[in-house]
Amino acid sequence: MISAQDWADARRIWSYHQMGHTLRPCSVAVGLGSHDLGVADTAVDLYKRGMAPLLVFTGATSPTTRDRMPRGEAVHYRERALELGVPSAAVLVEPRARNTGENIRFSRDVLEEAGVEVSSVLLISKPYEERRAYATARKLWPEVEIVSASTPMTLDEYVDSIGDARLVIDMLVGALQRLMVYPDQGFMISQPVPADVTEAYQRLRQAGFTSRLLATESPSA
Repeated sequence: MISAQDWADARRIWSYHQMGHTLRPCSVAVGLGSHDLGVADTAVDLYKRGMAPLLVFTGATSPTTRDRMPRGEAVHYRERALELGVPSAAVLVEPRARNTGENIRFSRDVLEEAGVEVSSVLLISKPYEERRAYATARKLWPEVEIVSASTPMTLDEYVDSIGDARLVIDMLVGALQRLMVYPDQGFMISQPVPADVTEAYQRLRQAGFTSRLLATESPSA
């Protein structure tokens, strides 16, 4: 049973995870691989709106995507983009990354190898991963400007798309824990966490939304 307080706390954390950046044209758009093909759809939409002349999709597979995306997240994202009308020449694939830090580092390497000059990156992720992706990119790619983006949707819409409210709240809590833990480990820049967000996080942990918490505080980003 998810209480009204649980939902209120989840919405508070959901809002915090989103950066609220104003979209503007960038040198390249980087779509971070995951189980969510909506990232690819959003990347295509932004490409067609002239927000980036080139797309990079990054991601290997994970336990949650291996069955659904057997050829790898980035490859499936590319296939989706081509289906939606993006020309092949406008899509680069980075198929090795297995975490957010590798997404950033390997995408940067792919662009350097392709001779693409990058001064700004439109960084596209799942809605609740915007802040984590931004903080990681600012740490690992500090010389470029980062503009965060995701599919515009409410928490309720996202829960409907996933079909598992408890899992979504678990993911919100886990993503926030990483934002608080990883800066000290050098994986991302530090982000201020407002007191009301911290309080919401603690209540949700106490309510049992813990399946996506780190078992230890030393894994890679």
